[in-house]
Amino acid sequence: MTGQELKNSILQLAIQGKLVKQRKEEGTAEKLYKEIQKEKEKLIKEKKIRKTKALKKISEEEIPFEIPKSWKWVRLGEVTNYGEVQTIKPQNISSDVWVLELVDIEKESSVLLEKVLNKTRKSKSTKKIFHEGDVLYGKLRPYLKKVIVATGKGVCSTEIVPFKAYKGIIPQYIALFLKAPAIDFIINNTTHGMDMPRLGKQAARNLSFPLPPLAEQKRIVDKLE
Repeated sequence: MTGQELKNSILQLAIQGKLVKQRKEEGTAEKLYKEIQKEKEKLIKEKKIRKTKALKKISEEEIPFEIPKSWKWVRLGEVTNYGEVQTIKPQNISSDVWVLELVDIEKESSVLLEKVLNKTRKSKSTKKIFHEGDVLYGKLRPYLKKVIVATGKGVCSTEIVPFKAYKGIIPQYIALFLKAPAIDFIINNTTHGMDMPRLGKQAARNLSFPLPPLAEQKRIVDKLE
């Protein structure tokens, strides 16, 4: 087994609830899910987010593996704002703004290779705005597994999707979910385009997401780090 194969195996165990033990005192994902929906309703009323069309319930055929009883299968679009982004024109990007391109992220490892400011990159195209803590997912050729959690504010290529997790979801857990072998397989079977495959917005929002209780998410991320 290679180092990458070992890493992939550990990622898969993590999202199946087999990396750390479940603890009764940490509650259930069902309770967490209800809290997330309440938060979304509050944000909609405050006009901080817009109401989106409800996603269909997950069918038995869409469940790729078993998860612990304290977890819950949800759709990624139910617990994140995937696809809801702000853009900025190149002339409005300040020289000291971080400009992230796909080439800055190493494939497979998702290591950020360099952090380039606009005064060096001199962007000439429309970009997407992201904030610290956002998940930044490379939708172009997703098999390259270019996904990081933003360490600060900046702008990125339109081939990168910045999105936020709602209350009770750790962005680092979402990042490891997107790189796990079973999910990677599903993603790469739902892309469009032959030479330059991309993951579409609705396909991403419909991904089946194994949600653990918040405290267990923290323990999973800590264990991996």
